Amino acid sequence: MTEHQTHTWSGSWVAQRLDVALAGDGLDRLVGLALRVNPRRAHLLVSTVLGKHVPQLPQVVHDAGRELGARVAATLRGEPTPVVVGYAETATGLGHCVAEALPGAAYVHSTRRPIAGVVPFGGFEEEHSHATSHLILPADPELLTGDGPLVLVDDELSTGRTVLNTIAELHKVAPRAHYVIAALIDVRGPDDRTVMDAFAVELGARVDVVALAAGTVELPADVLARGAALVADYSAADARPGSAGVVRTLDLAWPEGLPDGGRHGFTQADQDTLERALPELGAALAEQVAGRRILVLGFEELMYAPLRLARALAEHTADDVEVRYSTTTRSPVLAVDDPGYAIRTRLEFASHDDPADGPGRRYAYNVAEGIDPGRRFDEVLIVVDSVADTPELRASGGLLDVLSRVTDRVGLIVLPSFVPAGVPAGVPAVVPGVAPVVAAAVVPGVGPAVGPVIGPAGGPGVGPGVAPAVLSPGESSSVPSFASSGVAESVSEVRS
Repeated sequence: MTEHQTHTWSGSWVAQRLDVALAGDGLDRLVGLALRVNPRRAHLLVSTVLGKHVPQLPQVVHDAGRELGARVAATLRGEPTPVVVGYAETATGLGHCVAEALPGAAYVHSTRRPIAGVVPFGGFEEEHSHATSHLILPADPELLTGDGPLVLVDDELSTGRTVLNTIAELHKVAPRAHYVIAALIDVRGPDDRTVMDAFAVELGARVDVVALAAGTVELPADVLARGAALVADYSAADARPGSAGVVRTLDLAWPEGLPDGGRHGFTQADQDTLERALPELGAALAEQVAGRRILVLGFEELMYAPLRLARALAEHTADDVEVRYSTTTRSPVLAVDDPGYAIRTRLEFASHDDPADGPGRRYAYNVAEGIDPGRRFDEVLIVVDSVADTPELRASGGLLDVLSRVTDRVGLIVLPSFVPAGVPAGVPAVVPGVAPVVAAAVVPGVGPAVGPVIGPAGGPGVGPGVAPAVLSPGESSSVPSFASSGVAESVSEVRS
């Protein structure tokens, strides 16, 4: 679809039925709307450039993350190299793209997978998430104890409560003069912005917010009840898979010792290793695929490596081959096969990585074609780490089986699960004594929201004050060497 053709906004179905309104330049090009299966929050802002729920061209996802990183870089110009923290599960890949655009920056993301032998730096709860418990598990705790800028990355900034509580607790352990909050979209209301301004003053630090687009989401007072009623009415809209297809394991020589993601930290040296390896990895994948419309599907928190593999594959295939990228998720969302709704189809399957919170259902959205044959993928490559390569993955009703029923060919790519040096290899295990709890300290003006408990008790106090400043997230700032033109224009290529 070209920018001159009319198209249906993938939020119109929800907007019309729930009287939800988005206000802000560019918001409707970056997000659609869907309904959560979650009693605490009715609506879901579905990003078209995140690569989670909506299969997208990998270059669009990658470039959007790097553009966000470019805006962070402009905000940090002249300052020491920052550390970047991404939030699981949806922003693990986005945070890594932001870090990639900041030369020398180390990256770590929160995780819901405790690892035996890795001592958590801390943990927190996320108030609106379907699955809330997070841990921070850097292999080197000193990664988070410096005094340079800290960048926190999430896919959207709705109230800011989680990130402000994260900053408050981290500041007790390692005070910093500058924090940057980066998100694809910033939809805080005026009260939330006032709270952040006051928080920065109270903390005595500079707090900036950068985003690709900013605005507001207007909700009716009875949105939860109306959303629940719609979910009940349309709850039988899951995809109906056909007969099982071909499943095979692909050969991929992942660089030895290279982390599969940022769960335990990802350094500039790691990034350099990955960049050197990607051309060969993309060429190797291109020799093993036969599809004309291929989906590279990541796995929950494992987002960045599949994204880069998808882009490398796209760069090594013929011009008439289309490669898309998305990831599986824990979050249950209603599927409605309508062009005005962001989640057209839903595949459901059993968890397959022995999750610490017990087995559960997992989902892959917009993978099945539904009523539109033009949306069909004739090949799906699923990328998992070795911890998730289990009998449950391969069982009847498991992810491989479900995928094989909606495409001609399924290729399995298994990356070695990274284990920090000195930690015995093993399956995930609950780490005693670090269960996330409600934050002991409450950010002024935020109220008793769930938040983090970070680092050792009795950490240092608040450091020297710096005049606070909040950058308007709607402002456009870019660094030519980082920013990629055409991100917004490319979004128009999304197939609803």
